[in-house]
Amino acid sequence: MTFSVRVSVRVYEVDPQLHLNNAVYLQYCDHARFAFLTSAGVAVDELLAGGVGPVNLETTLRYHHELRGGDEVDVSCAFVWGEGKTYRVEQSLTRADGVLAAEVTHVSGLLDLAKRRLVPDPAARFRAVAANPAALG
Repeated sequence: MTFSVRVSVRVYEVDPQLHLNNAVYLQYCDHARFAFLTSAGVAVDELLAGGVGPVNLETTLRYHHELRGGDEVDVSCAFVWGEGKTYRVEQSLTRADGVLAAEVTHVSGLLDLAKRRLVPDPAARFRAVAANPAALG
């Protein structure tokens, strides 16, 4: 399932070349991931209280077209569950005119905060605390 949230590029987020600063792309993606989890009824506080927290292990950002101040951008988010201790998060940033600006992929996991190791089957842990587990895919 793909989730999306719209963000407006603010003028203070642009660099001297007047396009969106590279670090802000990742901030937009963080915002969309947490909005996605919230929409599925996952409270990060509940995960933390259960002794686990989400971590990104690898992030790849591929630029296609620039974003500039004032642009409206839809930031999508889809969790792709596999086997084992990690999962993928696939995100795209698409301008309101339909032009793909960037793609971001993450390899992520749930960290056992006491053992400092990834937990097995992160999908099951997320679904266990989600009010709407079907939204997680």
